[in-house]
Amino acid sequence: MKHKSFIVPHDFTSVANVALDHAIETAKKAKTTIHILHVVTNEDEIDSATDKIDELIASKHLDGITMTNNVRIGNIFKSISEFAVEHHSELIFMGTHGAQGWQHITGSYALRVVTSSQVPFVIVQDKTVKVGGYKSIVVPLDLHIQTRQKLSTVAKLADYFGSKVHIALPDETDPELQAQLEDHKSVCEVFFKERNIEMDTKILPHRDFEKEVVKYASQINADLISIMNLNRSNIFSVFNAKYEQYIITNDALIPTLILNPVEVQEIYGHWFT
Repeated sequence: MKHKSFIVPHDFTSVANVALDHAIETAKKAKTTIHILHVVTNEDEIDSATDKIDELIASKHLDGITMTNNVRIGNIFKSISEFAVEHHSELIFMGTHGAQGWQHITGSYALRVVTSSQVPFVIVQDKTVKVGGYKSIVVPLDLHIQTRQKLSTVAKLADYFGSKVHIALPDETDPELQAQLEDHKSVCEVFFKERNIEMDTKILPHRDFEKEVVKYASQINADLISIMNLNRSNIFSVFNAKYEQYIITNDALIPTLILNPVEVQEIYGHWFT
């Protein structure tokens, strides 16, 4: 069996260090290795970056977690994606400074990095990880069939932390659209019940749905919001690049689990990856 791992792209900023703390908290539950990855543009930078990562690892309380030091020459988009494939990574934890100000990884830049990889990302802002990790996870569902692809990764995290999952649905008034959302809801209920994961459902206004999701997540003190990176706007998707960026740079600083959709197939009457 291939050993799974987590990746933390690190640019030696405080928010990258926060992302590393999120990865450590999760790795303790998942009992997996963390690979710290720093990307440089030329060979002269390798030794200095390697020393910085060594110091960073030495400063952390790992509680038995293995952490590796990795410095590569290249660009962040290609390097992260290739590294994730090579190391069979399950999650990539990455920090962002949000939508405002200049930083190596801003909100829009983070979306570009996410789009370059099929491995799910946890995008973290500058907010300390809670003790106990992600105990409350908000999962907004839209009308697109690919929205269900979030469920497997959410279930893994919920299993690690004993989380409660909160499904958020838009209050569509069209009967056909309501039926599609009800079908998504039913799939979620069966999926999480089979895995003994507690779940509830919240109906939110469909207008400015992404803002309502963040508002709701903040009200219930959620630890994580999970979305798909559909990166386009159509009648079936609540989210597009603008809305995805709003979620990952939310003012409540709630971390975001974001996945790229992959080709789907129908299994036992339901659509999954």
